[in-house]
Amino acid sequence: MAANQGENRIDRVLADEPPGLWPFLAAGYPNLDATASMLRAFGKLPIRGVELGFPFSDPIADGPVIQHAFSEALSGGIRVQSIFDMAASVRDSVDYPLLAMVSASIVYRIGMQTFVTLARAAGFDGLIVPDISLEEAPTMADCVGEAGLRLSMLIAPTTPPQREQRIAEVAGGFLYYVSVQGTTGERGALPSDLQAHVAELRSGTGLPVIVGFGISTRQHVRDVCDFANGAIVGSAIVRTITEVLKAGRSADQIAGVVGALVGELAAD
Repeated sequence: MAANQGENRIDRVLADEPPGLWPFLAAGYPNLDATASMLRAFGKLPIRGVELGFPFSDPIADGPVIQHAFSEALSGGIRVQSIFDMAASVRDSVDYPLLAMVSASIVYRIGMQTFVTLARAAGFDGLIVPDISLEEAPTMADCVGEAGLRLSMLIAPTTPPQREQRIAEVAGGFLYYVSVQGTTGERGALPSDLQAHVAELRSGTGLPVIVGFGISTRQHVRDVCDFANGAIVGSAIVRTITEVLKAGRSADQIAGVVGALVGELAAD
């Protein structure tokens, strides 16, 4: 565990609230005003936290739905600083944890210390850097931890137990368990061995485990929350945004439609 990790919103939610939904949004899709409206709408719903994806031109693990959203956001001129400014504008109106899902390339381009400082100032509680190498992760975890934030690390179904332990030693907040091999995207059913893998990971590392990839329905969220510390839904939410736009509805109407979907996904 990285040094200097005083309690933040992630710790509080995982310690004090039952498992629940962690929605994902692509920052700036279709625009930053719409993202801010959705974040505010989520503040009235029984979610546990939000992952905000920083658009990147060459995402490694994201499926076509999120890739499209990132591409559209980049085409619209999205910038890292504008994402931070938007997040800061909504931070005082929502209580949930906010995590930056961001490529290591973006962090390194800006500078690790600078990026972490900006993230903290904007009100982020943690980072998820899906393409960080295990060799580089301890340095980033220390930097993130010293700022009072958390660096949550990914573990896949194929990760060997010895490597899981090394990842857990670096991680802060929670472990992000990738439920299926491949990229993000909606799937009809959860893997049959998911519960067993999560149970082994929780008992073997002592860390909370939140599950992502392939989770797209209310029943999926309920099932996962029976044995994990939370469930992440991304593609189903981003796809809904795309459908609203294709139907000719304005960006101003997106928050209501997406808020209704997230409320349904999060319902007990």
